[in-house]
Amino acid sequence: MVAFNIIMHSGNARAIVHEAMDAMREGNFEEADAKLQEAEDALVEAHKSQTDLLQEFARGTDILIQIIMVHAQDHLMTTMTLKEIALELKEVYKKINALEAK
Repeated sequence: MVAFNIIMHSGNARAIVHEAMDAMREGNFEEADAKLQEAEDALVEAHKSQTDLLQEFARGTDILIQIIMVHAQDHLMTTMTLKEIALELKEVYKKINALEAK
């Protein structure tokens, strides 16, 4: 169940990051910022599930890792990276908009 929770929240975050990038492309940086915060909130939820599992492991609970958990971790880390790239891309779009306005 933890894996599906991670996949769900990180998948939602990924879709929202793409919406933020669409807003950036249109020069709507306020909307992009709101979307990036929404994505961050979803990533926090995914990360909470991951942290709960790690805490169980630290308490001595044996955790059976199946391929779905590997997929969930991959999904989470890829989305986190995409969000970081989107933050950098936002600055690039701002510079492009400023140059085009001249």
